Amino acid sequence: MKVIKQVLAAIVMICIAGQIAAQSSSDVNNSTEKILKDQILYKNGTPQSNGLEGKESEKEGLRMHNVANPRYQLYIPKTNSGRAVIICPGGGYAYLAAGHEGDQPAKWFNSQGITAMVLYYRMPNGHREVPLADLHQAIRVMRENAEEWNIDPAKVGIIGFSAGGHLASTGTVKFDESTRPDFSILIYPVISLTPELAHNGSRNNLLGPADKMDKQEYDKLIAEYSADQNVTEDTPPVFIALSNDDKTVPPQNSTAMYNALKAKNIPAELHIYPSGGHGWGFRESFKYYDEFTTSLARWLKDLK
Repeated sequence: MKVIKQVLAAIVMICIAGQIAAQSSSDVNNSTEKILKDQILYKNGTPQSNGLEGKESEKEGLRMHNVANPRYQLYIPKTNSGRAVIICPGGGYAYLAAGHEGDQPAKWFNSQGITAMVLYYRMPNGHREVPLADLHQAIRVMRENAEEWNIDPAKVGIIGFSAGGHLASTGTVKFDESTRPDFSILIYPVISLTPELAHNGSRNNLLGPADKMDKQEYDKLIAEYSADQNVTEDTPPVFIALSNDDKTVPPQNSTAMYNALKAKNIPAELHIYPSGGHGWGFRESFKYYDEFTTSLARWLKDLK
């Protein structure tokens, strides 16, 4: 009889856990007040070209290819905390994974009372300055519209995934007074462009092929666009998450960034999950989704 009661209790607990998970998923999906789609990033015209020709195309999973028109989608939460985040989807600087690394995280941030902007930044196509220019402009746009969107201009952060994590990490260390992010979230990010750690596709798409450039100049660019080599005392707080078995972007990218942050006494938090590989984004199918989102929510609430 005692065993039966224990089994029944376990079943009840499983059912309750399932209900909580379902409620949590429902909360995320119903936390957005409205979405402003296809908003122009540069009101006075895009300042420079990435040289891409042909039409932009969308493939399965909201993967946007040949992006040459910078724009954003703004997700406005029903309950607003005043905090805002700009989302940089990954895709190796070849496309944007705007579903699980764009739309899904935006809705999750809304569930935390955070206004979210999914940035459709342009592919560099060897024009290395273009993605960062788009990110900097997105930060300016967020702050310029702070009053209208009920945002605290001193609580604007960035998040990036994979190559989008490289863009976000670059924006974390390269900025001026108007474009400094107040916090940064890096998910399985490309950090270093050195031969030992680089994701070759991301590096080549950003900088162009090495054999087309002077070696000394190329080495300087590698150093300039490796965020771990450019952390300063003014770098904002950083949250990093990845999986130990990531075969696409070496995990040492994240640990190198964490070590560089700690060397400068920058507040930083590092989460390495045992498995999951690369590219899990905000998919609930990720084994450690609950741990990941709980830690991130707590970290965001603890920010000043």
